[in-house]
Amino acid sequence: MKIVSLLPSATEILFAIGAGESLAGVTHECDYPPQAKALPHLTSSALPQAARAEDIDRHVRSALHSGSSLYHLDADLLERLQPDLIITQELCEVCAVSYSIVDRAARRLSSDPRIISLEPSSLEDVFANIEMLGDLTDHAQEARDVVASLRERVQKCRAQVSTNEKRRVLVLEWTNPPMSGGHWTPGLVELAGGIPVLGNPGENSRVLAWDEIEDANPDCIIVAPCGFDLEKAREAVAQVPQLQRDNVHLVDGNAYVNRPGPRLADTVEIFAGIISGYSGKCATSFSVNS
Repeated sequence: MKIVSLLPSATEILFAIGAGESLAGVTHECDYPPQAKALPHLTSSALPQAARAEDIDRHVRSALHSGSSLYHLDADLLERLQPDLIITQELCEVCAVSYSIVDRAARRLSSDPRIISLEPSSLEDVFANIEMLGDLTDHAQEARDVVASLRERVQKCRAQVSTNEKRRVLVLEWTNPPMSGGHWTPGLVELAGGIPVLGNPGENSRVLAWDEIEDANPDCIIVAPCGFDLEKAREAVAQVPQLQRDNVHLVDGNAYVNRPGPRLADTVEIFAGIISGYSGKCATSFSVNS
C-alpha cells in the first residue's frame, strides 16, 4: 500500500504504529518523527511569512472570506506518486489543505485512491483513529498496543493529580485576537486535573474578548498558538500586554496541542505539570513561565 498523508497528525500515527514505510508523500508541515521530513512534500503554504499573530489572523480571515485556499496541493506530484490511500480532514480549513481540494485532485488520478477523512473532536476519537489506521494498514495489533500505552500514561497522570486542588485553566490557541481551545483541548485540561475555562469542547475554537477573559478569572493561562513552536509562542505573547502576567505559561502548540495524534498523551502530562506540578514523562520539559 502506498499512502499519502495530508495531515501531520496522521503521519505521526502511521510512524507510531509501524506503517511509516508505506508513506509515499506528506505535507510540508510533517516534521515528526524526523524521518518524515525526508519524504516528498505535496503541500505548501499560501500564507505570507508574517511575524505578528494579528497579521496572520487578518490574512486567514480574508482568504477564507474570498474562498481562497490557505494551502497549495501539488496535483502533479500526487499523480506521480500513485497512492492507494490518501488521508485528509474536513475539520479545519486553517489547519490543513481542504477536503474539497483533495477530493477534486483525487478524482483526476489514474490510481483511483481511497480517501479517508479524520475528524477527531476528543482524545477518545484520536485513539479510535489510531486503531482505524492500524486496521487499514495491516498494523492492527501495533495500533492497539500504542493506544494501550497512551491510555496507561494518561490514566497514571490523571490518578496522580486527582486529589490536588482544582485550578481554573484557560487555554489560548491564538493570542491576537485571543481564541479559546476547542475540540479535544478542554478534555485534556480535565484529565490533567484542571477545570477548563471558556473552552469549546467538541467544536472549533472561538474568539474571546479580553473583558470576557478577565471576568472568567482563570488561575492559569496556557498559551499554545496553533502552528507555533515555543519560540514563536514566546514572541506572540510578548506582543500582547494583556498576557504579561505571572500565571501565563507557554507550550509548543504545533507539537503538543494542535495535532490530534499520539503526542496528546504528552500534552496531558505537560498540562498537569503546569497545573499541579506533575512530574511525569513530559511534564517538566516543554513549558515555561512567561
